[in-house]
Amino acid sequence: MNKGKAPLLLIVSSPSGAGKTTLCHKLLAEFDDLKFSVSHTTRQPRPNEVDGKDYYFVSNETFDEMLENDLFIEWAHVHGNRYGTSRAEIRTAAVAGRDLLFDVDFQGARKIREQYPDAVGLFVLPPSIEVLRNRLAKRGTETAESLERRFKAALDEIRTHDLFDYLLVNRELDIAYDQLRAVLIAERIRQSRVAYVAQEMIGL
Repeated sequence: MNKGKAPLLLIVSSPSGAGKTTLCHKLLAEFDDLKFSVSHTTRQPRPNEVDGKDYYFVSNETFDEMLENDLFIEWAHVHGNRYGTSRAEIRTAAVAGRDLLFDVDFQGARKIREQYPDAVGLFVLPPSIEVLRNRLAKRGTETAESLERRFKAALDEIRTHDLFDYLLVNRELDIAYDQLRAVLIAERIRQSRVAYVAQEMIGL
């Protein structure tokens, strides 16, 4: 992508426990011309999370100020906390000549696509509902009540699958990753994204 050109916006979403974060990390590790869209959140950082890399961890007051100044493309309440995507992320990617990867929930995906219809949406599904429940339980960070709440939320998210262009079933990580990278590569050469090269050649 040339610097200053509109970046490809790739949105990856999934219910909690389907494996999208692992897939996104692998994609970012392979493609250095792909930038991760770092969201702002009011929740506390988890162990090993780095401010400015995983999220921008901000106070409720700072989040309110950003809302008042219309600095978010999208924002939402998720599990009792607020998350938002700053408009500056797209500008930064364009200036750097990099495409942009969003790791957001279905609410964020819907709002981004309302404003950027060319954004590409991919939804990661678990192999089965039973596998999803087991993955959530194995984390060991949930009470029985919060586990059930997350499981019900996951079912609600799966019901939104028709918002997305691609559905990826994460049965085996390597195969799922190959499918994800294939989407990125294919979308980068979509006619509408690369037409400017042909137009320059013929003097348009």
